[in-house]
Amino acid sequence: MQAVSCGIDFGTSNSTLALADASGARLVALEGNHVTLPSAVFWDAEGAPPLFGRAAIAAYVEGEEGRLMRGLKSTLGSALIHEKTRVGNRAIAFTDVLGRFFGHLRARLDATGGEGIDRAVLGRPVHFVDGDAAGDAAAQDVLEGLARKIGLNEVAFQYEPIAAALHYEQGIAREELVLIVDIGGGTSDFSIVRVSPERARSADRQADILANDGVRVGGTDFDRLLSLAEVMPLLGYNQPTRTGTLPRHYFLDLATWHRINALYAQGVTNDLKALRKIASEPERLDRMIRVVTTRAGHALAMAVEAAKITLTSAPEATVRIADLTGGPDTLATRAGFEAAIAPPLERVSAAIRATLAQAGLQPEAIGTVFLTGGSSSLPALRAAVTAILPEAPIASGDDFGSVGTGLALDARRRFG
Repeated sequence: MQAVSCGIDFGTSNSTLALADASGARLVALEGNHVTLPSAVFWDAEGAPPLFGRAAIAAYVEGEEGRLMRGLKSTLGSALIHEKTRVGNRAIAFTDVLGRFFGHLRARLDATGGEGIDRAVLGRPVHFVDGDAAGDAAAQDVLEGLARKIGLNEVAFQYEPIAAALHYEQGIAREELVLIVDIGGGTSDFSIVRVSPERARSADRQADILANDGVRVGGTDFDRLLSLAEVMPLLGYNQPTRTGTLPRHYFLDLATWHRINALYAQGVTNDLKALRKIASEPERLDRMIRVVTTRAGHALAMAVEAAKITLTSAPEATVRIADLTGGPDTLATRAGFEAAIAPPLERVSAAIRATLAQAGLQPEAIGTVFLTGGSSSLPALRAAVTAILPEAPIASGDDFGSVGTGLALDARRRFG
């Protein structure tokens, strides 16, 4: 019987799981025929077992009573990971939410040929937390603890862009330096790696890794900025009152995937109703109150995300929010979206330049830029990369599966 190795890519937006043996690596179906599982959990208000992935999102959209949680990975490295959240009359720790999600991944692993596996390589961003080594280490410790609780007795970590490089390497014919640009849901990560068909067979690749860097910027940040630019003003964001401006934090929470549930805390609706009395345009705040009282925050975020995806290939997109807010839909343009995300894209550009400097390389030394991750198709992102490396061809692989496949290949090298 061939030895089987396991790689787990726990992502902010989607997760994958892959197995590798002597013949290669393959992604495991996690939900029906889908090899990706949205990193989402729905907790039923009455205490039924939680739902995961697309089933969790469907339960929420169909109006079942309970709590939807998305962007789970974003709690790692934040104070939220040590807090509890309410579901019905229960208080559930975020570590327990993540633990149940990992338990579901374990069940899918066992059901698809991975029973008995007790060693795995997990992906991690280059930085869970920017500029905070202690917070970064604490985030990895939490992730390792979750993995051990599902029976993985030996856990190794690999940077997500390195895993993507290992996947890319399977399809090349000659040696080159490749810059991996991995734009995930919560982080953007960069590595420069020397790859070749011969080096792919080497047991030790440390000398082939020339540089790593990363920033806590990703697709959920682009969602948030699009929401703040196009949707939140219709709900009262930055609107004047008789004494100043409406507090920003309510709107920031509503625009941020993993903060939405904070608006459903006791007293928030009453606070918003009190603010309505001094708002210059109370009808806008009425829309905000409607979203909060009907717990439609995640549905609103999904409408924004859908518009963002449309803007990848179209110059404009309708953000369909009328049924959720009681106000009008709004039209988002690619130009407006790109203006909104210009600051985080500049951080991405700065990190690419820093990665080149860390490796001691000029841009022309890079043979290929390999783009992966759910937001890697954004035209503005590709333009930013091309502006720095105008001579390097851009290659793309499986936007959602490259990292998981590479992690399984790394597990085969380490454990196989």
